[in-house]
Amino acid sequence: MAAPLIDISKLKKAFGQNVVLKDISLQVERGQVVAIIGPSGSGKSTLLRCINLLSVPQGGRITVGEQTIEFNGVHTTLPNERALARFRASTGMVFQHFNLFPHMTVLRNVMEGPVTVLKTPKAQAEAEARALLAKVGLLERADYFPDKLSGGQKQRVAIARALAMKPTVMLFDEATSALDPELVGEVLGVIKGLAKDGMTMILVTHEIGFAREVADQVVFMRDGLVAESGPPERVIDNPQEASTQAFLGRFKGVAAQ
Repeated sequence: MAAPLIDISKLKKAFGQNVVLKDISLQVERGQVVAIIGPSGSGKSTLLRCINLLSVPQGGRITVGEQTIEFNGVHTTLPNERALARFRASTGMVFQHFNLFPHMTVLRNVMEGPVTVLKTPKAQAEAEARALLAKVGLLERADYFPDKLSGGQKQRVAIARALAMKPTVMLFDEATSALDPELVGEVLGVIKGLAKDGMTMILVTHEIGFAREVADQVVFMRDGLVAESGPPERVIDNPQEASTQAFLGRFKGVAAQ
């Protein structure tokens, strides 16, 4: 069998005395969609930030594709700046807030990473950016500035911007939580399209019904641990752990929609 695209082993992360991740292990196969659910403070977002090396773990190992990094507290040696940029580019991340460059048009926002980091020729970067904006349904907004867009449109631009770096995996950290309810569907629709295209994705989400529909694997985190994981029909429809049952009880009726 092929090795998993992402292999996380015994990952640990603490902020001072607050241990946020405790021996987290997780494997993600190429083309798989993994949804991470759980209460606030369980370590979900920190896990994503560690995969992308925006936060550096104190222990454990992360493999993404062919690159492996071992973490050994203060003795961890990170890749040099250029290699680190390439690693982060391979793990595209979409945050709760859009972080678009306000002084750049939508098109330029999507082009900036490939031109600056990947050294893609501008003409090629523009053509690829326009294709991605078409993919997320925003080609007609290419010349707009971010302040002229709705929240849902800004998040779709953020997704296009991450895709422009040609990542091997996409990480979504509560990508819809900052949106008005009527705008959530358009962003989830884009994510659903990426899943159909075979993009490997890890989603931290509170949209339980969406997780059930789109995920191949659901991971329930609690207190910095993976409390339960498996197919959505098992974890969401028939959870075995009392903590999972209690958490999903707050969403009663949602998962079945």
